[in-house]
Amino acid sequence: MLSIFTKLADWLVYGVFGLVPDSKIGGAAHFFVEDTTKIFFLLIVMIYVIALVRASLDIERVRDYLAKNNKFFGYLMGSTFGAITPFCSCSSIPVFLGFTSAGVPVGITMSFLLTSPLINEVAVLLLLSLVGWEITIVYVLVGMLIGIIGGVFLDLIHAEKLLQPFALKAYETATTSDGEYSHRPILSFSERHEFAKTELLDILSRVWKWVFVGVGLGAALHGFVPGTWFEENLGSGQWWSVPVAVLAGIPLYSNATGVIPVMESLIVKGLPVGTTLAFCMSTVAASFPEFILLKQVMTWKLLAIIFFLLLMSFTLVGWLVNMASIF
Repeated sequence: MLSIFTKLADWLVYGVFGLVPDSKIGGAAHFFVEDTTKIFFLLIVMIYVIALVRASLDIERVRDYLAKNNKFFGYLMGSTFGAITPFCSCSSIPVFLGFTSAGVPVGITMSFLLTSPLINEVAVLLLLSLVGWEITIVYVLVGMLIGIIGGVFLDLIHAEKLLQPFALKAYETATTSDGEYSHRPILSFSERHEFAKTELLDILSRVWKWVFVGVGLGAALHGFVPGTWFEENLGSGQWWSVPVAVLAGIPLYSNATGVIPVMESLIVKGLPVGTTLAFCMSTVAASFPEFILLKQVMTWKLLAIIFFLLLMSFTLVGWLVNMASIF
């Protein structure tokens, strides 16, 4: 079933502007319209809803429960939420901002951010149909484990200090230095709405233009890079083909759904499953457009750490899945 964003892009690009669906400019324009509308919708809805919840509930108790009493449970829940939500990396950023503004420990939030692009529900179904449940389980478990380990590591290095100033300020405002709960007065709905609207407009004013820049770059690459390039340049199973596939995916960009036909084509043509997964995950989660957006909430140092963790994770998943498929 086509999403409302796909239908909107079909109507605007092919109906109103009259571009040809199979043309390069038509494909690029369709990608741009679909992804920008989806990301802005998620930005508006997720930031507003999470801010509304923050103004309505005693979020400090939830935060401290995760941060102090059951932190491993928090990492597990962050990774699980990332695994089951249908967000690509760019779409995950609104959720990341909402969690950070609510004072959820950065490591738990990062577990979500790392796992979300690693595990895709469509990829799971495709793997089940092509290679069976054993390799599919390996893929899911390794992806979640990477998210948990990454979250633990980022908490150990106090990654919250490496957020951009506005994100760090929001995080610090939401946390208490003395460990005591703040006793805020009960707000009316209009007051909660005003709080959520102010937070939404503040964050949106900082990142909106970078959505256009990031998705615009991704649309250009998506529309003008030949599809046969993927099948001709990934190697045929050598150990080095996995890291090469990961590096090859960085300058490219696709959303999680758009990369599935490529993934299926590569597997059907005989390329190793792990190599194909590594390439597709890199295309979705470590592309230039995504990091243009992430730069708006992270410093260069944290961005480099996330980038390294993702590339190592994709390579590790590729190697392990390739090994599992041999037996």
